[in-house]
Amino acid sequence: MTFEELKPKVIDILHHDTTIREERLLQVCHLLEQNIDYYDWVGFYFRNGDKEELILGPYAGDETDHTVIPFGRGICGQVAISGKNFVVPDVQAQDNYIACSINVRSEIVVPLFVNGENIGQIDIDSNVPDAFTDLDERFLEFVNAEVAKLYEVK
Repeated sequence: MTFEELKPKVIDILHHDTTIREERLLQVCHLLEQNIDYYDWVGFYFRNGDKEELILGPYAGDETDHTVIPFGRGICGQVAISGKNFVVPDVQAQDNYIACSINVRSEIVVPLFVNGENIGQIDIDSNVPDAFTDLDERFLEFVNAEVAKLYEVK
């Protein structure tokens, strides 16, 4: 399924008001993991209140031991500080990488902003080297913009 075909499905899931927020996020994770061949693990991490750490949120894929990630540690921890997308074509070439699985070859992390504040991120692992392109970045930015609407104070 193409990114353009997935966009309305993401919107439909996220704006289904009768479903709790965490369940909607989980459904989005499953949608992406099941419909994009090279997305082998899809998950959200969120800032833990005022602490400089990320807490694992809903995800799809193999279980992970990385439920708490300090700011600065690994790709996710670096994005928590920088607030910028981070695409890793070869995780084995990264000094500050936290291995979730021996099968992971590339990773993309895109920050999630609500009212200008970086509250978390979407993290994608792929078992394919150099899997991610600018199209993935733009699509995941779209996903996060839609997710942000669930957190905005109305």
